[in-house]
Amino acid sequence: MSKLRILYVASEINPFLQVSDVADYVRRLPQAMQEFGAEIRILVPRFGLINERKNRLHEVVRLSGINISVGDEEKPLVIKVASIPNAKLQVYFIDNEDYFQRKSVFFDKEDNFFDDNDERAIFFCKGVLETVKKLGWAPDIVHCNDWMTALIPLYLKTTYRNDPMFKDTKSVFTVYDNAFSYKFDTDIVSKAKAMDVSDEALLHLRSADFEGFVKIGCAYSDAVIKAGDNMSDNLHDIVNKIPKPVCLDEEEENISEAYYNLYNNLVS
Repeated sequence: MSKLRILYVASEINPFLQVSDVADYVRRLPQAMQEFGAEIRILVPRFGLINERKNRLHEVVRLSGINISVGDEEKPLVIKVASIPNAKLQVYFIDNEDYFQRKSVFFDKEDNFFDDNDERAIFFCKGVLETVKKLGWAPDIVHCNDWMTALIPLYLKTTYRNDPMFKDTKSVFTVYDNAFSYKFDTDIVSKAKAMDVSDEALLHLRSADFEGFVKIGCAYSDAVIKAGDNMSDNLHDIVNKIPKPVCLDEEEENISEAYYNLYNNLVS
């Protein structure tokens, strides 16, 4: 039996960047799955807070150079890579001068939410899938973490559904209570468009807010996970209405085995 191939996608990962619990979650789980014998890839944005020299990031020229569409614009994709110290894990970083060079993540120095965070998320999600295609590495599972990755399950079910690299890929979406109150412009739907993505497919995104991202991630993924029970009532309502949530207790001793079994059940 071939190794299970798992792609982890998130907005952050230790030790490169931590702004929430996502960074710890995405650091621990891939290593645990690797110890079970799985083959792992990890993709995150190269936010400007990540020190390239300190963390020994370097550009992967053969993967860079793709243009990613966000609405009517196309932005160049740059891919960088670094290794996690004391672990046999590499992390690929999605970079773009317009979106990821600023020295902050989602908020500016005055604590204002960037009004192009929707575009940054769209660029990131599309960039992840195009990078995996260039890698020539077909994942069995794409595990998406938090709102910034929420469009990937949609694209897998539409734009990439007949692509040989993704035709058998299953997606998992983990919901975190990292809510923001900002509401994007309504053109978010046109920005998120891609081949074979209808207006109806993007219906959840029309609310142009945090919950819209969560709803679309839940709707198109093959399994939904709640990262803990300390969530807002609204998030609980969204997840509990989905007929496929998988609630895993982070305190369980066999949590790694539970995830490994979940992944295998999805691809069997």
